[in-house]
Amino acid sequence: MKLFKLYLLLIRASLKSQMQYKFNFLLSTLFAAFVTIAEFLMVALVLMKFGNIKGWSLQEVAYLYGIIMISKAIYRSFASDVHHLDKYLVSGNFDSILLRPIPVLIALMSQNFRILFAELIQGTIVLVLAMKAMMESGQIDWTAIPLTIVTIGSGALILFSIGLATATVGFWTTRIEELQTMTEDAARSAAQYPLELYPKWFKGMLLTLIPVGLTNYVPALAIIRHEYGLWVIGVVPMLSVVIFLIAFAFWRFGITKYQSTGT
Repeated sequence: MKLFKLYLLLIRASLKSQMQYKFNFLLSTLFAAFVTIAEFLMVALVLMKFGNIKGWSLQEVAYLYGIIMISKAIYRSFASDVHHLDKYLVSGNFDSILLRPIPVLIALMSQNFRILFAELIQGTIVLVLAMKAMMESGQIDWTAIPLTIVTIGSGALILFSIGLATATVGFWTTRIEELQTMTEDAARSAAQYPLELYPKWFKGMLLTLIPVGLTNYVPALAIIRHEYGLWVIGVVPMLSVVIFLIAFAFWRFGITKYQSTGT
């Protein structure tokens, strides 16, 4: 509890420092909203033209998109600088993180904290509209709401774990942008759509090696397509914890290999 209170205190200080530049904050939020809206509209236009993709309707694809968008926004809000660890490694500023009398990961997560309002709001709107349409058609009922909330929480933890493991590689390579493009950006973008679209080997990779498929696709099969029992919603959160523990163990090992690049 002491560490949690300290984390909240550091977040508050980070937010205060960022709000010194309110115009920049508003501009970046609007720009992010425009990018994510354009991204989903491209998919929606295709689906409106052809009706479905591999048997997945527009509402079902929107459900996948909304979940992973909200999960990503939660992860990036609470652990923004985990994703940007390389800037600390290149400059040598990671040394100052190590010197703080608190766990290194908490110190890093409290740096430059910002809530991604644009992604959160858009993801929520898309998800709510998709679920509303499916409820009206009788595809799902109100029980899908709490199950979806659990799915979002476990999805955020999985994305955070993937980001943490990717960042840890930086202790050996220093630069991690190219690796992040593959493990975070490209993999997450692929998981916005039904995994049936991809070859079996790639689908398997998105469910095991880079398990972004567990954030939305696997739970969606149980919640909205009723292809598996609801036991899936109990298994996925447990797997997310296991994935996090593996990533955290890798992180702790990676810190022991850190060599300062500063002066």
